[in-house]
Amino acid sequence: MHDANPTDRRLSFAIVSAMIVLAALSRWLPHPWNFSPLEAIALFAGARIADRRLAMLVPLLALFLSDWFIGFYADIWVVYACFAAMALAGRRLRQAGPGKIASYGLISAGGFFLITNFSVWALGTMYPHTASGLIGAYVSALPFLQNQLAGVAFYGVLLFGGYALLDHGLRASEKSPLGY
Repeated sequence: MHDANPTDRRLSFAIVSAMIVLAALSRWLPHPWNFSPLEAIALFAGARIADRRLAMLVPLLALFLSDWFIGFYADIWVVYACFAAMALAGRRLRQAGPGKIASYGLISAGGFFLITNFSVWALGTMYPHTASGLIGAYVSALPFLQNQLAGVAFYGVLLFGGYALLDHGLRASEKSPLGY
């Protein structure tokens, strides 16, 4: 999303704004826990937004906007840090094929699972601060991981696949003197 002229800047602003609003709204709508577009949007923003700070702001603003209404909690910073890291990781997906994109989705979901559930165990009182307590925290969170993997796969295909199809269509129309 390089901004070459005012029309491109307006379009880029509209796309970024739409990603933020859709990600925030997706957290308010009824859905299975952790089945949301937020992770795919973070990776996609990192891959497609030229300015890395703006790419990180997309998931962070979506989280903040939705948390403003849903409610904030003590160790929320861990979740925000994970999503900022996902956007940064997405920068490595600029010229990536489906396999690399899928592996980054898997790695980001796994990293989010390990980091956030470790923080629930380490910073909270829900589980004893023992090895069995840590294992219990991870085991209890497995259904969330399953939904997160399904969400990043589904929304990742929509975002990255949709972008690839759109980009391919636009490139094909540029080659044709008739525009189709």
